[in-house]
Amino acid sequence: MSSSSTFSSTLCFVESPVQLLNVLEWAHLAGAEATVVVLSPTDPMTRGQLRRMAELARADGHTVRWEEARGGPAAPFQTIGGLAGALRAADRIVIGDPFSRYVQLLLTITRARDLVVVDDGTATMEFVAQLARGERLVRWHRRGGRPGPRDLVFAPVSAAARRRLTPAPGRTAVSLFTSMPVEEAPDGVTVTTNAYAWTRARFGPPRITRGADLVGTSLVETGVVDLDRYLQAVGGLAAAHGATRYFAHRRESADKLHRLAGETGLEVVRPDLPLELIARRGPIGGTILSFPSTVVHTLPIALEGTGVKVAVCEIDPSWLSEGVSDHAQGFLRGIAGSARGVRTV
Repeated sequence: MSSSSTFSSTLCFVESPVQLLNVLEWAHLAGAEATVVVLSPTDPMTRGQLRRMAELARADGHTVRWEEARGGPAAPFQTIGGLAGALRAADRIVIGDPFSRYVQLLLTITRARDLVVVDDGTATMEFVAQLARGERLVRWHRRGGRPGPRDLVFAPVSAAARRRLTPAPGRTAVSLFTSMPVEEAPDGVTVTTNAYAWTRARFGPPRITRGADLVGTSLVETGVVDLDRYLQAVGGLAAAHGATRYFAHRRESADKLHRLAGETGLEVVRPDLPLELIARRGPIGGTILSFPSTVVHTLPIALEGTGVKVAVCEIDPSWLSEGVSDHAQGFLRGIAGSARGVRTV
């Protein structure tokens, strides 16, 4: 059920806590009040973090509309039907995941001339590269495979959304708000740097503890990395660097985390907020170890001036699951290699 029946001229669509965090960062910099529409997923951990982030958004003066967008076969039709009028009336649309089929469908309805894409982590890098090359929008870990039946059915909608996200003089202005390195921005797309000003003003500075903390990843869950090799790598990192805590990614399975705790001795922490806020709130280790992921780009910015060091552990090719594409391997190397202010371990 929605928290409000009114909409502002800025309509934001989010499906993850990180997307909502970066909407708040964008609104802070732009001085804008917005209606945030949460297209709620079914995963309990993601839902919990989204509800906490929604509380912060309301405290900042934004309207939050919570949609059970995946609550059954009829839910998408009810959600889209309920949002159609606001979509047509909005002057500006802000989205966090241009790869989302839900968001792509909504983009075909709106008449807004101002479109803003805020960070959805490292996926933003792939989105920018694909848009610049005029390619179809496909998540990085799915590239190289053959399109499935659902991809083929949805292809016209995806193509229409890509056209909406392409700047057109006098018709559509497209801007990107990101903390990720952007090397090949499409012509006409305005890029604004996300310096995590809202996060740094709202949280911290943190109390820093001795030792190290390790950040988890969902690369096993997405089928990129082999589970056994991943657990061995985590255990080796923990032993080498004196790590005692493992901050789990919200998509990591309970079975995997139970096994990880038993085999490595690490304390598994399930954060209730995105890690950028958890780290700023503290306490946090003096060193944060991570595999290639969004946080190797965002944590050095959010923690600037605190003395906390961020280190990245590159993915050994032998850890990869069978059939992982060369593109996926190259993308992971690019995440690690392009991160600023981190060291490699």
